Amino acid sequence: MSTKAESKGQLVVVAQQLIAGTAKHLTTATPVAFLGGSFTPAQITTELDQVATLRSAVNTAKAAVIAKLATEKADLPSLRTFIAAYKAYLKVAFGSSPDVLADFGLAPKAHGTPTAATKAAAVVKRTATRAARHTMGTVQKKAVKGDVTGVTMTPVTSAPVPSAPAAPASPTTSGTAPVTTPTTHST
Repeated sequence: MSTKAESKGQLVVVAQQLIAGTAKHLTTATPVAFLGGSFTPAQITTELDQVATLRSAVNTAKAAVIAKLATEKADLPSLRTFIAAYKAYLKVAFGSSPDVLADFGLAPKAHGTPTAATKAAAVVKRTATRAARHTMGTVQKKAVKGDVTGVTMTPVTSAPVPSAPAAPASPTTSGTAPVTTPTTHST
């Protein structure tokens, strides 16, 4: 025979039913022997009542935690913004005094001085980028002059006269005679 595990909520219901049955049938009975001991109906009721009391306390605590988490979730973003703004203010106000910033738990912004090798690598990289992109400074751009060679320019002296449009050709289909439209001539 397999027994199904009861949930904590179901266990409370079972405990309450056992309390009701104990009160109804074992009030005048002698102590009951099980688990290697003897228990009176009052002791049994007390033990079973602890199940409901514990579950009720846990549910109350869970509800309180859920409420606190919801409050934290709602309030924390504005508090983070406040802290970031206050830290920025402190860094501006006491940026030149690292000992004062240390009192607030802040470290001054570390500015690393580049080494000679880093500077040389930057110059090489900058030169290569300018060569690859063909970038020039303003003085170099002024030195560039454009001469057009190999192109002959013909000056236009008068506007061309438009020619009369040709009459559209009418389509013909095989097996039929072409359709002609009468023209009127004035004399």
